[in-house]
Amino acid sequence: MKTTLCTMALVMWIGIAPGVVSEELASVIQASFSDKGQATLLRLEQDPLQQHCSQPRGQPADKPTAMTLRQQRLDAVVFPTDGDFLGDWRRGAAVAASGRGLQFNDDPSIANGGNCYACHQLAPSEVAYGTLGPSLTDYGLRGQSDAMLRYTWTKLWDTHAFNLCSHMPRFGAQKILDEQQLKDVMAFLLDPNSSVNQPAE
Repeated sequence: MKTTLCTMALVMWIGIAPGVVSEELASVIQASFSDKGQATLLRLEQDPLQQHCSQPRGQPADKPTAMTLRQQRLDAVVFPTDGDFLGDWRRGAAVAASGRGLQFNDDPSIANGGNCYACHQLAPSEVAYGTLGPSLTDYGLRGQSDAMLRYTWTKLWDTHAFNLCSHMPRFGAQKILDEQQLKDVMAFLLDPNSSVNQPAE
């Protein structure tokens, strides 16, 4: 029983991946959840990328599959329709700071946040931030070349195009943030006037 509960907890964390758990266990897990608001059972189903990244450690690497999945993610990136990558950095700061959205009790008619501080330090003045991802302070020092704009947009749209098994959300690809929100976060990162690019006090 203890083993079954531990396995169920693991599957809840990684999702149901065919071939990783037995059909019997998968059916028990499926029966243990129900739709609640916008948190639906679809969250238990993995796409091919998630299935690939959920394989147990120690298994031989499937490089051809990894290369195919990475190229698919790169090819699926949608760049701004008007060619303008930068919005308003102040709005971007609000998006980065907001952790609301996609939970069962969140109103889906209200825009999601990016919850960026859960994993990154952005503005040097911030005192509470996560360390799962790298610090992004002074990100704008990299400049605003076309290559830099496209790289940063791609990381936000679908980071798996560069780091296949990244834990970073696919903000654009999964419609967590809309195009304007992504532009605003881009400005938050790259605008020289943004708090991200100011010296620490």
